[in-house]
Amino acid sequence: MAVALPMESNPEIMNKYLHKLGVPEKWQMVDVIGLEGDALNWVPRPVLAVILLFPLSERYERHRTQQENELLSKGEQAPKDVFHLKQVLSNICGTVALVHSVANNTHQIDLEDGLLKNYLKDSKGMDAAAKGALLENSTNILEAYKEVIDTGIDIEDNEAVNNHFITFIHKDGHLYELDGRKALPINHGPTTEDNFLEDAAKVCREFIEREPDHIGFNVVALVPSQ
Repeated sequence: MAVALPMESNPEIMNKYLHKLGVPEKWQMVDVIGLEGDALNWVPRPVLAVILLFPLSERYERHRTQQENELLSKGEQAPKDVFHLKQVLSNICGTVALVHSVANNTHQIDLEDGLLKNYLKDSKGMDAAAKGALLENSTNILEAYKEVIDTGIDIEDNEAVNNHFITFIHKDGHLYELDGRKALPINHGPTTEDNFLEDAAKVCREFIEREPDHIGFNVVALVPSQ
């Protein structure tokens, strides 16, 4: 089992990692500098995924538990066409968020032969827990991140320890939140390719509003390279 290092919400680092995993350079992560109006217009389209970094807190844990209990009590099950994995290791949420971003967009991202393509092939037919266990034991994927941050890019080792990454995707006309700490994908309602970023930004703002005492939020998006 590999020891996972925390990830920084830094597009430069994320892009080096994604490309090492086999994502073509025609796709990249970019900063989303604001969550309303003109700030969103600066983000290249189409947006395939949005990743939110936010502080882990008691409020989040209460909200997560309540949300899960409500879904499970209704007998909700994960949509079969949404790739969702459970986070097993601590500090691995950044990798989980990137995997969620790419795995749910393989109809647009033509993955090169390599680490991520092999993982997705091996995980076919698995449930979320089994996918998480497989990722935990995919030492080469976790080691690839260590190699990326050994290339001279500075990383704050303490940033991701008290923070958490989640992913938003557009699938079959719905906006889904994918959180490795939650049992199921969260369906936030209808969306379209054109409105996906704005709809995801609205949910990100709800996360921020639930944490008025915290400032540790950051948003990036998976988009075409310019």
